[in-house]
Amino acid sequence: MNDRRHGIVHVIGPELGFTLPGATLVCGDSHTCTHGAFGALAFGIGSSECEMIFATQTLRQMKQKRMRVTIDGILGPGVTSKDVILALIARIGTGAGLGYALEYAGPGISVMPMDQRMTLCNMTIEAGSRVGMIAPDDVTFEFLKGRPLAPAGALWDRAVAAWRELATDDDATFDKEIRLDTADLAPHVSWGTTPEESLPVGGRIPDPADEPDADRSARMSRSLRYMGLDAGTPLEEIAIDKVFIGSCTNGRLEDLRRAAAVAVGRRVAKGVTAIVVPGSAAVRHAAEAEGLDRVFVEAGFEWRDAGCSMCVAMNDDRLEEGERCASTSNRNFEGRQGRGGRTHLMSPEMAAAAAVTGHITDVRLLKV
Repeated sequence: MNDRRHGIVHVIGPELGFTLPGATLVCGDSHTCTHGAFGALAFGIGSSECEMIFATQTLRQMKQKRMRVTIDGILGPGVTSKDVILALIARIGTGAGLGYALEYAGPGISVMPMDQRMTLCNMTIEAGSRVGMIAPDDVTFEFLKGRPLAPAGALWDRAVAAWRELATDDDATFDKEIRLDTADLAPHVSWGTTPEESLPVGGRIPDPADEPDADRSARMSRSLRYMGLDAGTPLEEIAIDKVFIGSCTNGRLEDLRRAAAVAVGRRVAKGVTAIVVPGSAAVRHAAEAEGLDRVFVEAGFEWRDAGCSMCVAMNDDRLEEGERCASTSNRNFEGRQGRGGRTHLMSPEMAAAAAVTGHITDVRLLKV
């Protein structure tokens, strides 16, 4: 635990250069799809499958169908890939990816930095797919160059030449195609108990009575009861008790930088407990070298050691019955962050905005 290389596996794998294009990576955690951001085939497996991997280095798998999600448009200020994936899941549902391997492509992906790509691929499992991938490009190579376990010297040049061949063929066909225009995308926040139940921050809680599908209407009603919300309530009027910034979704250095940019010069609202948990020891050390820890502490946040923390209600970091949390994690099902806890998923800058205002807030309205 004192090693500077420890941390959440989906953060340290890329940091160390263990995650490389073209690799096949499996791990006993469903968010292994994070590593697909590097053009790796990566997915979570169960404990018995882990045993098989250690014994044989092989797995028997069903061949998956192919889905391409094309992202059009450049994200505006205050909008991140966390908003993209929440918007996508709200549109297609949590079961749309079942049986499919997803590839994210398009102009919006080509300009997306690696930390944002990892966030996007991380939550592919929340769309029902075990695999989310992005073709490796110069952004990928720049991130990996010089990493401890990445190829070096002449091997690096050979590796990059091989990795460039991994791009999808121009005439490739997919079983399903989805396009999402993100040019005017607003920050998104979940209101219910699945990522599918998310809305732009300026929206209002939907009314189950307006939903024609009886099963979906019943699910919405259950979500509202658990979340303690009324139909028609503006999202920005929902008060927050706790804030969690971290996890394998949003615990990287870039995430902390964006959250700190919101926190600097402000104070955590009275009655709100806010914690910042780096995704790895390396992230923590780098953040402290930049002074991000001081920004958070001076603003009233708690600065923690690296780990999973409140994402999975680990150790004492959990919500109490009825407490409401602005969370940068990936899941918001009943009890995820503590028995009876209520989770609203959002980006790091949105979580920081909720911390300093005491309620869900459009970060674009704060001067950053």
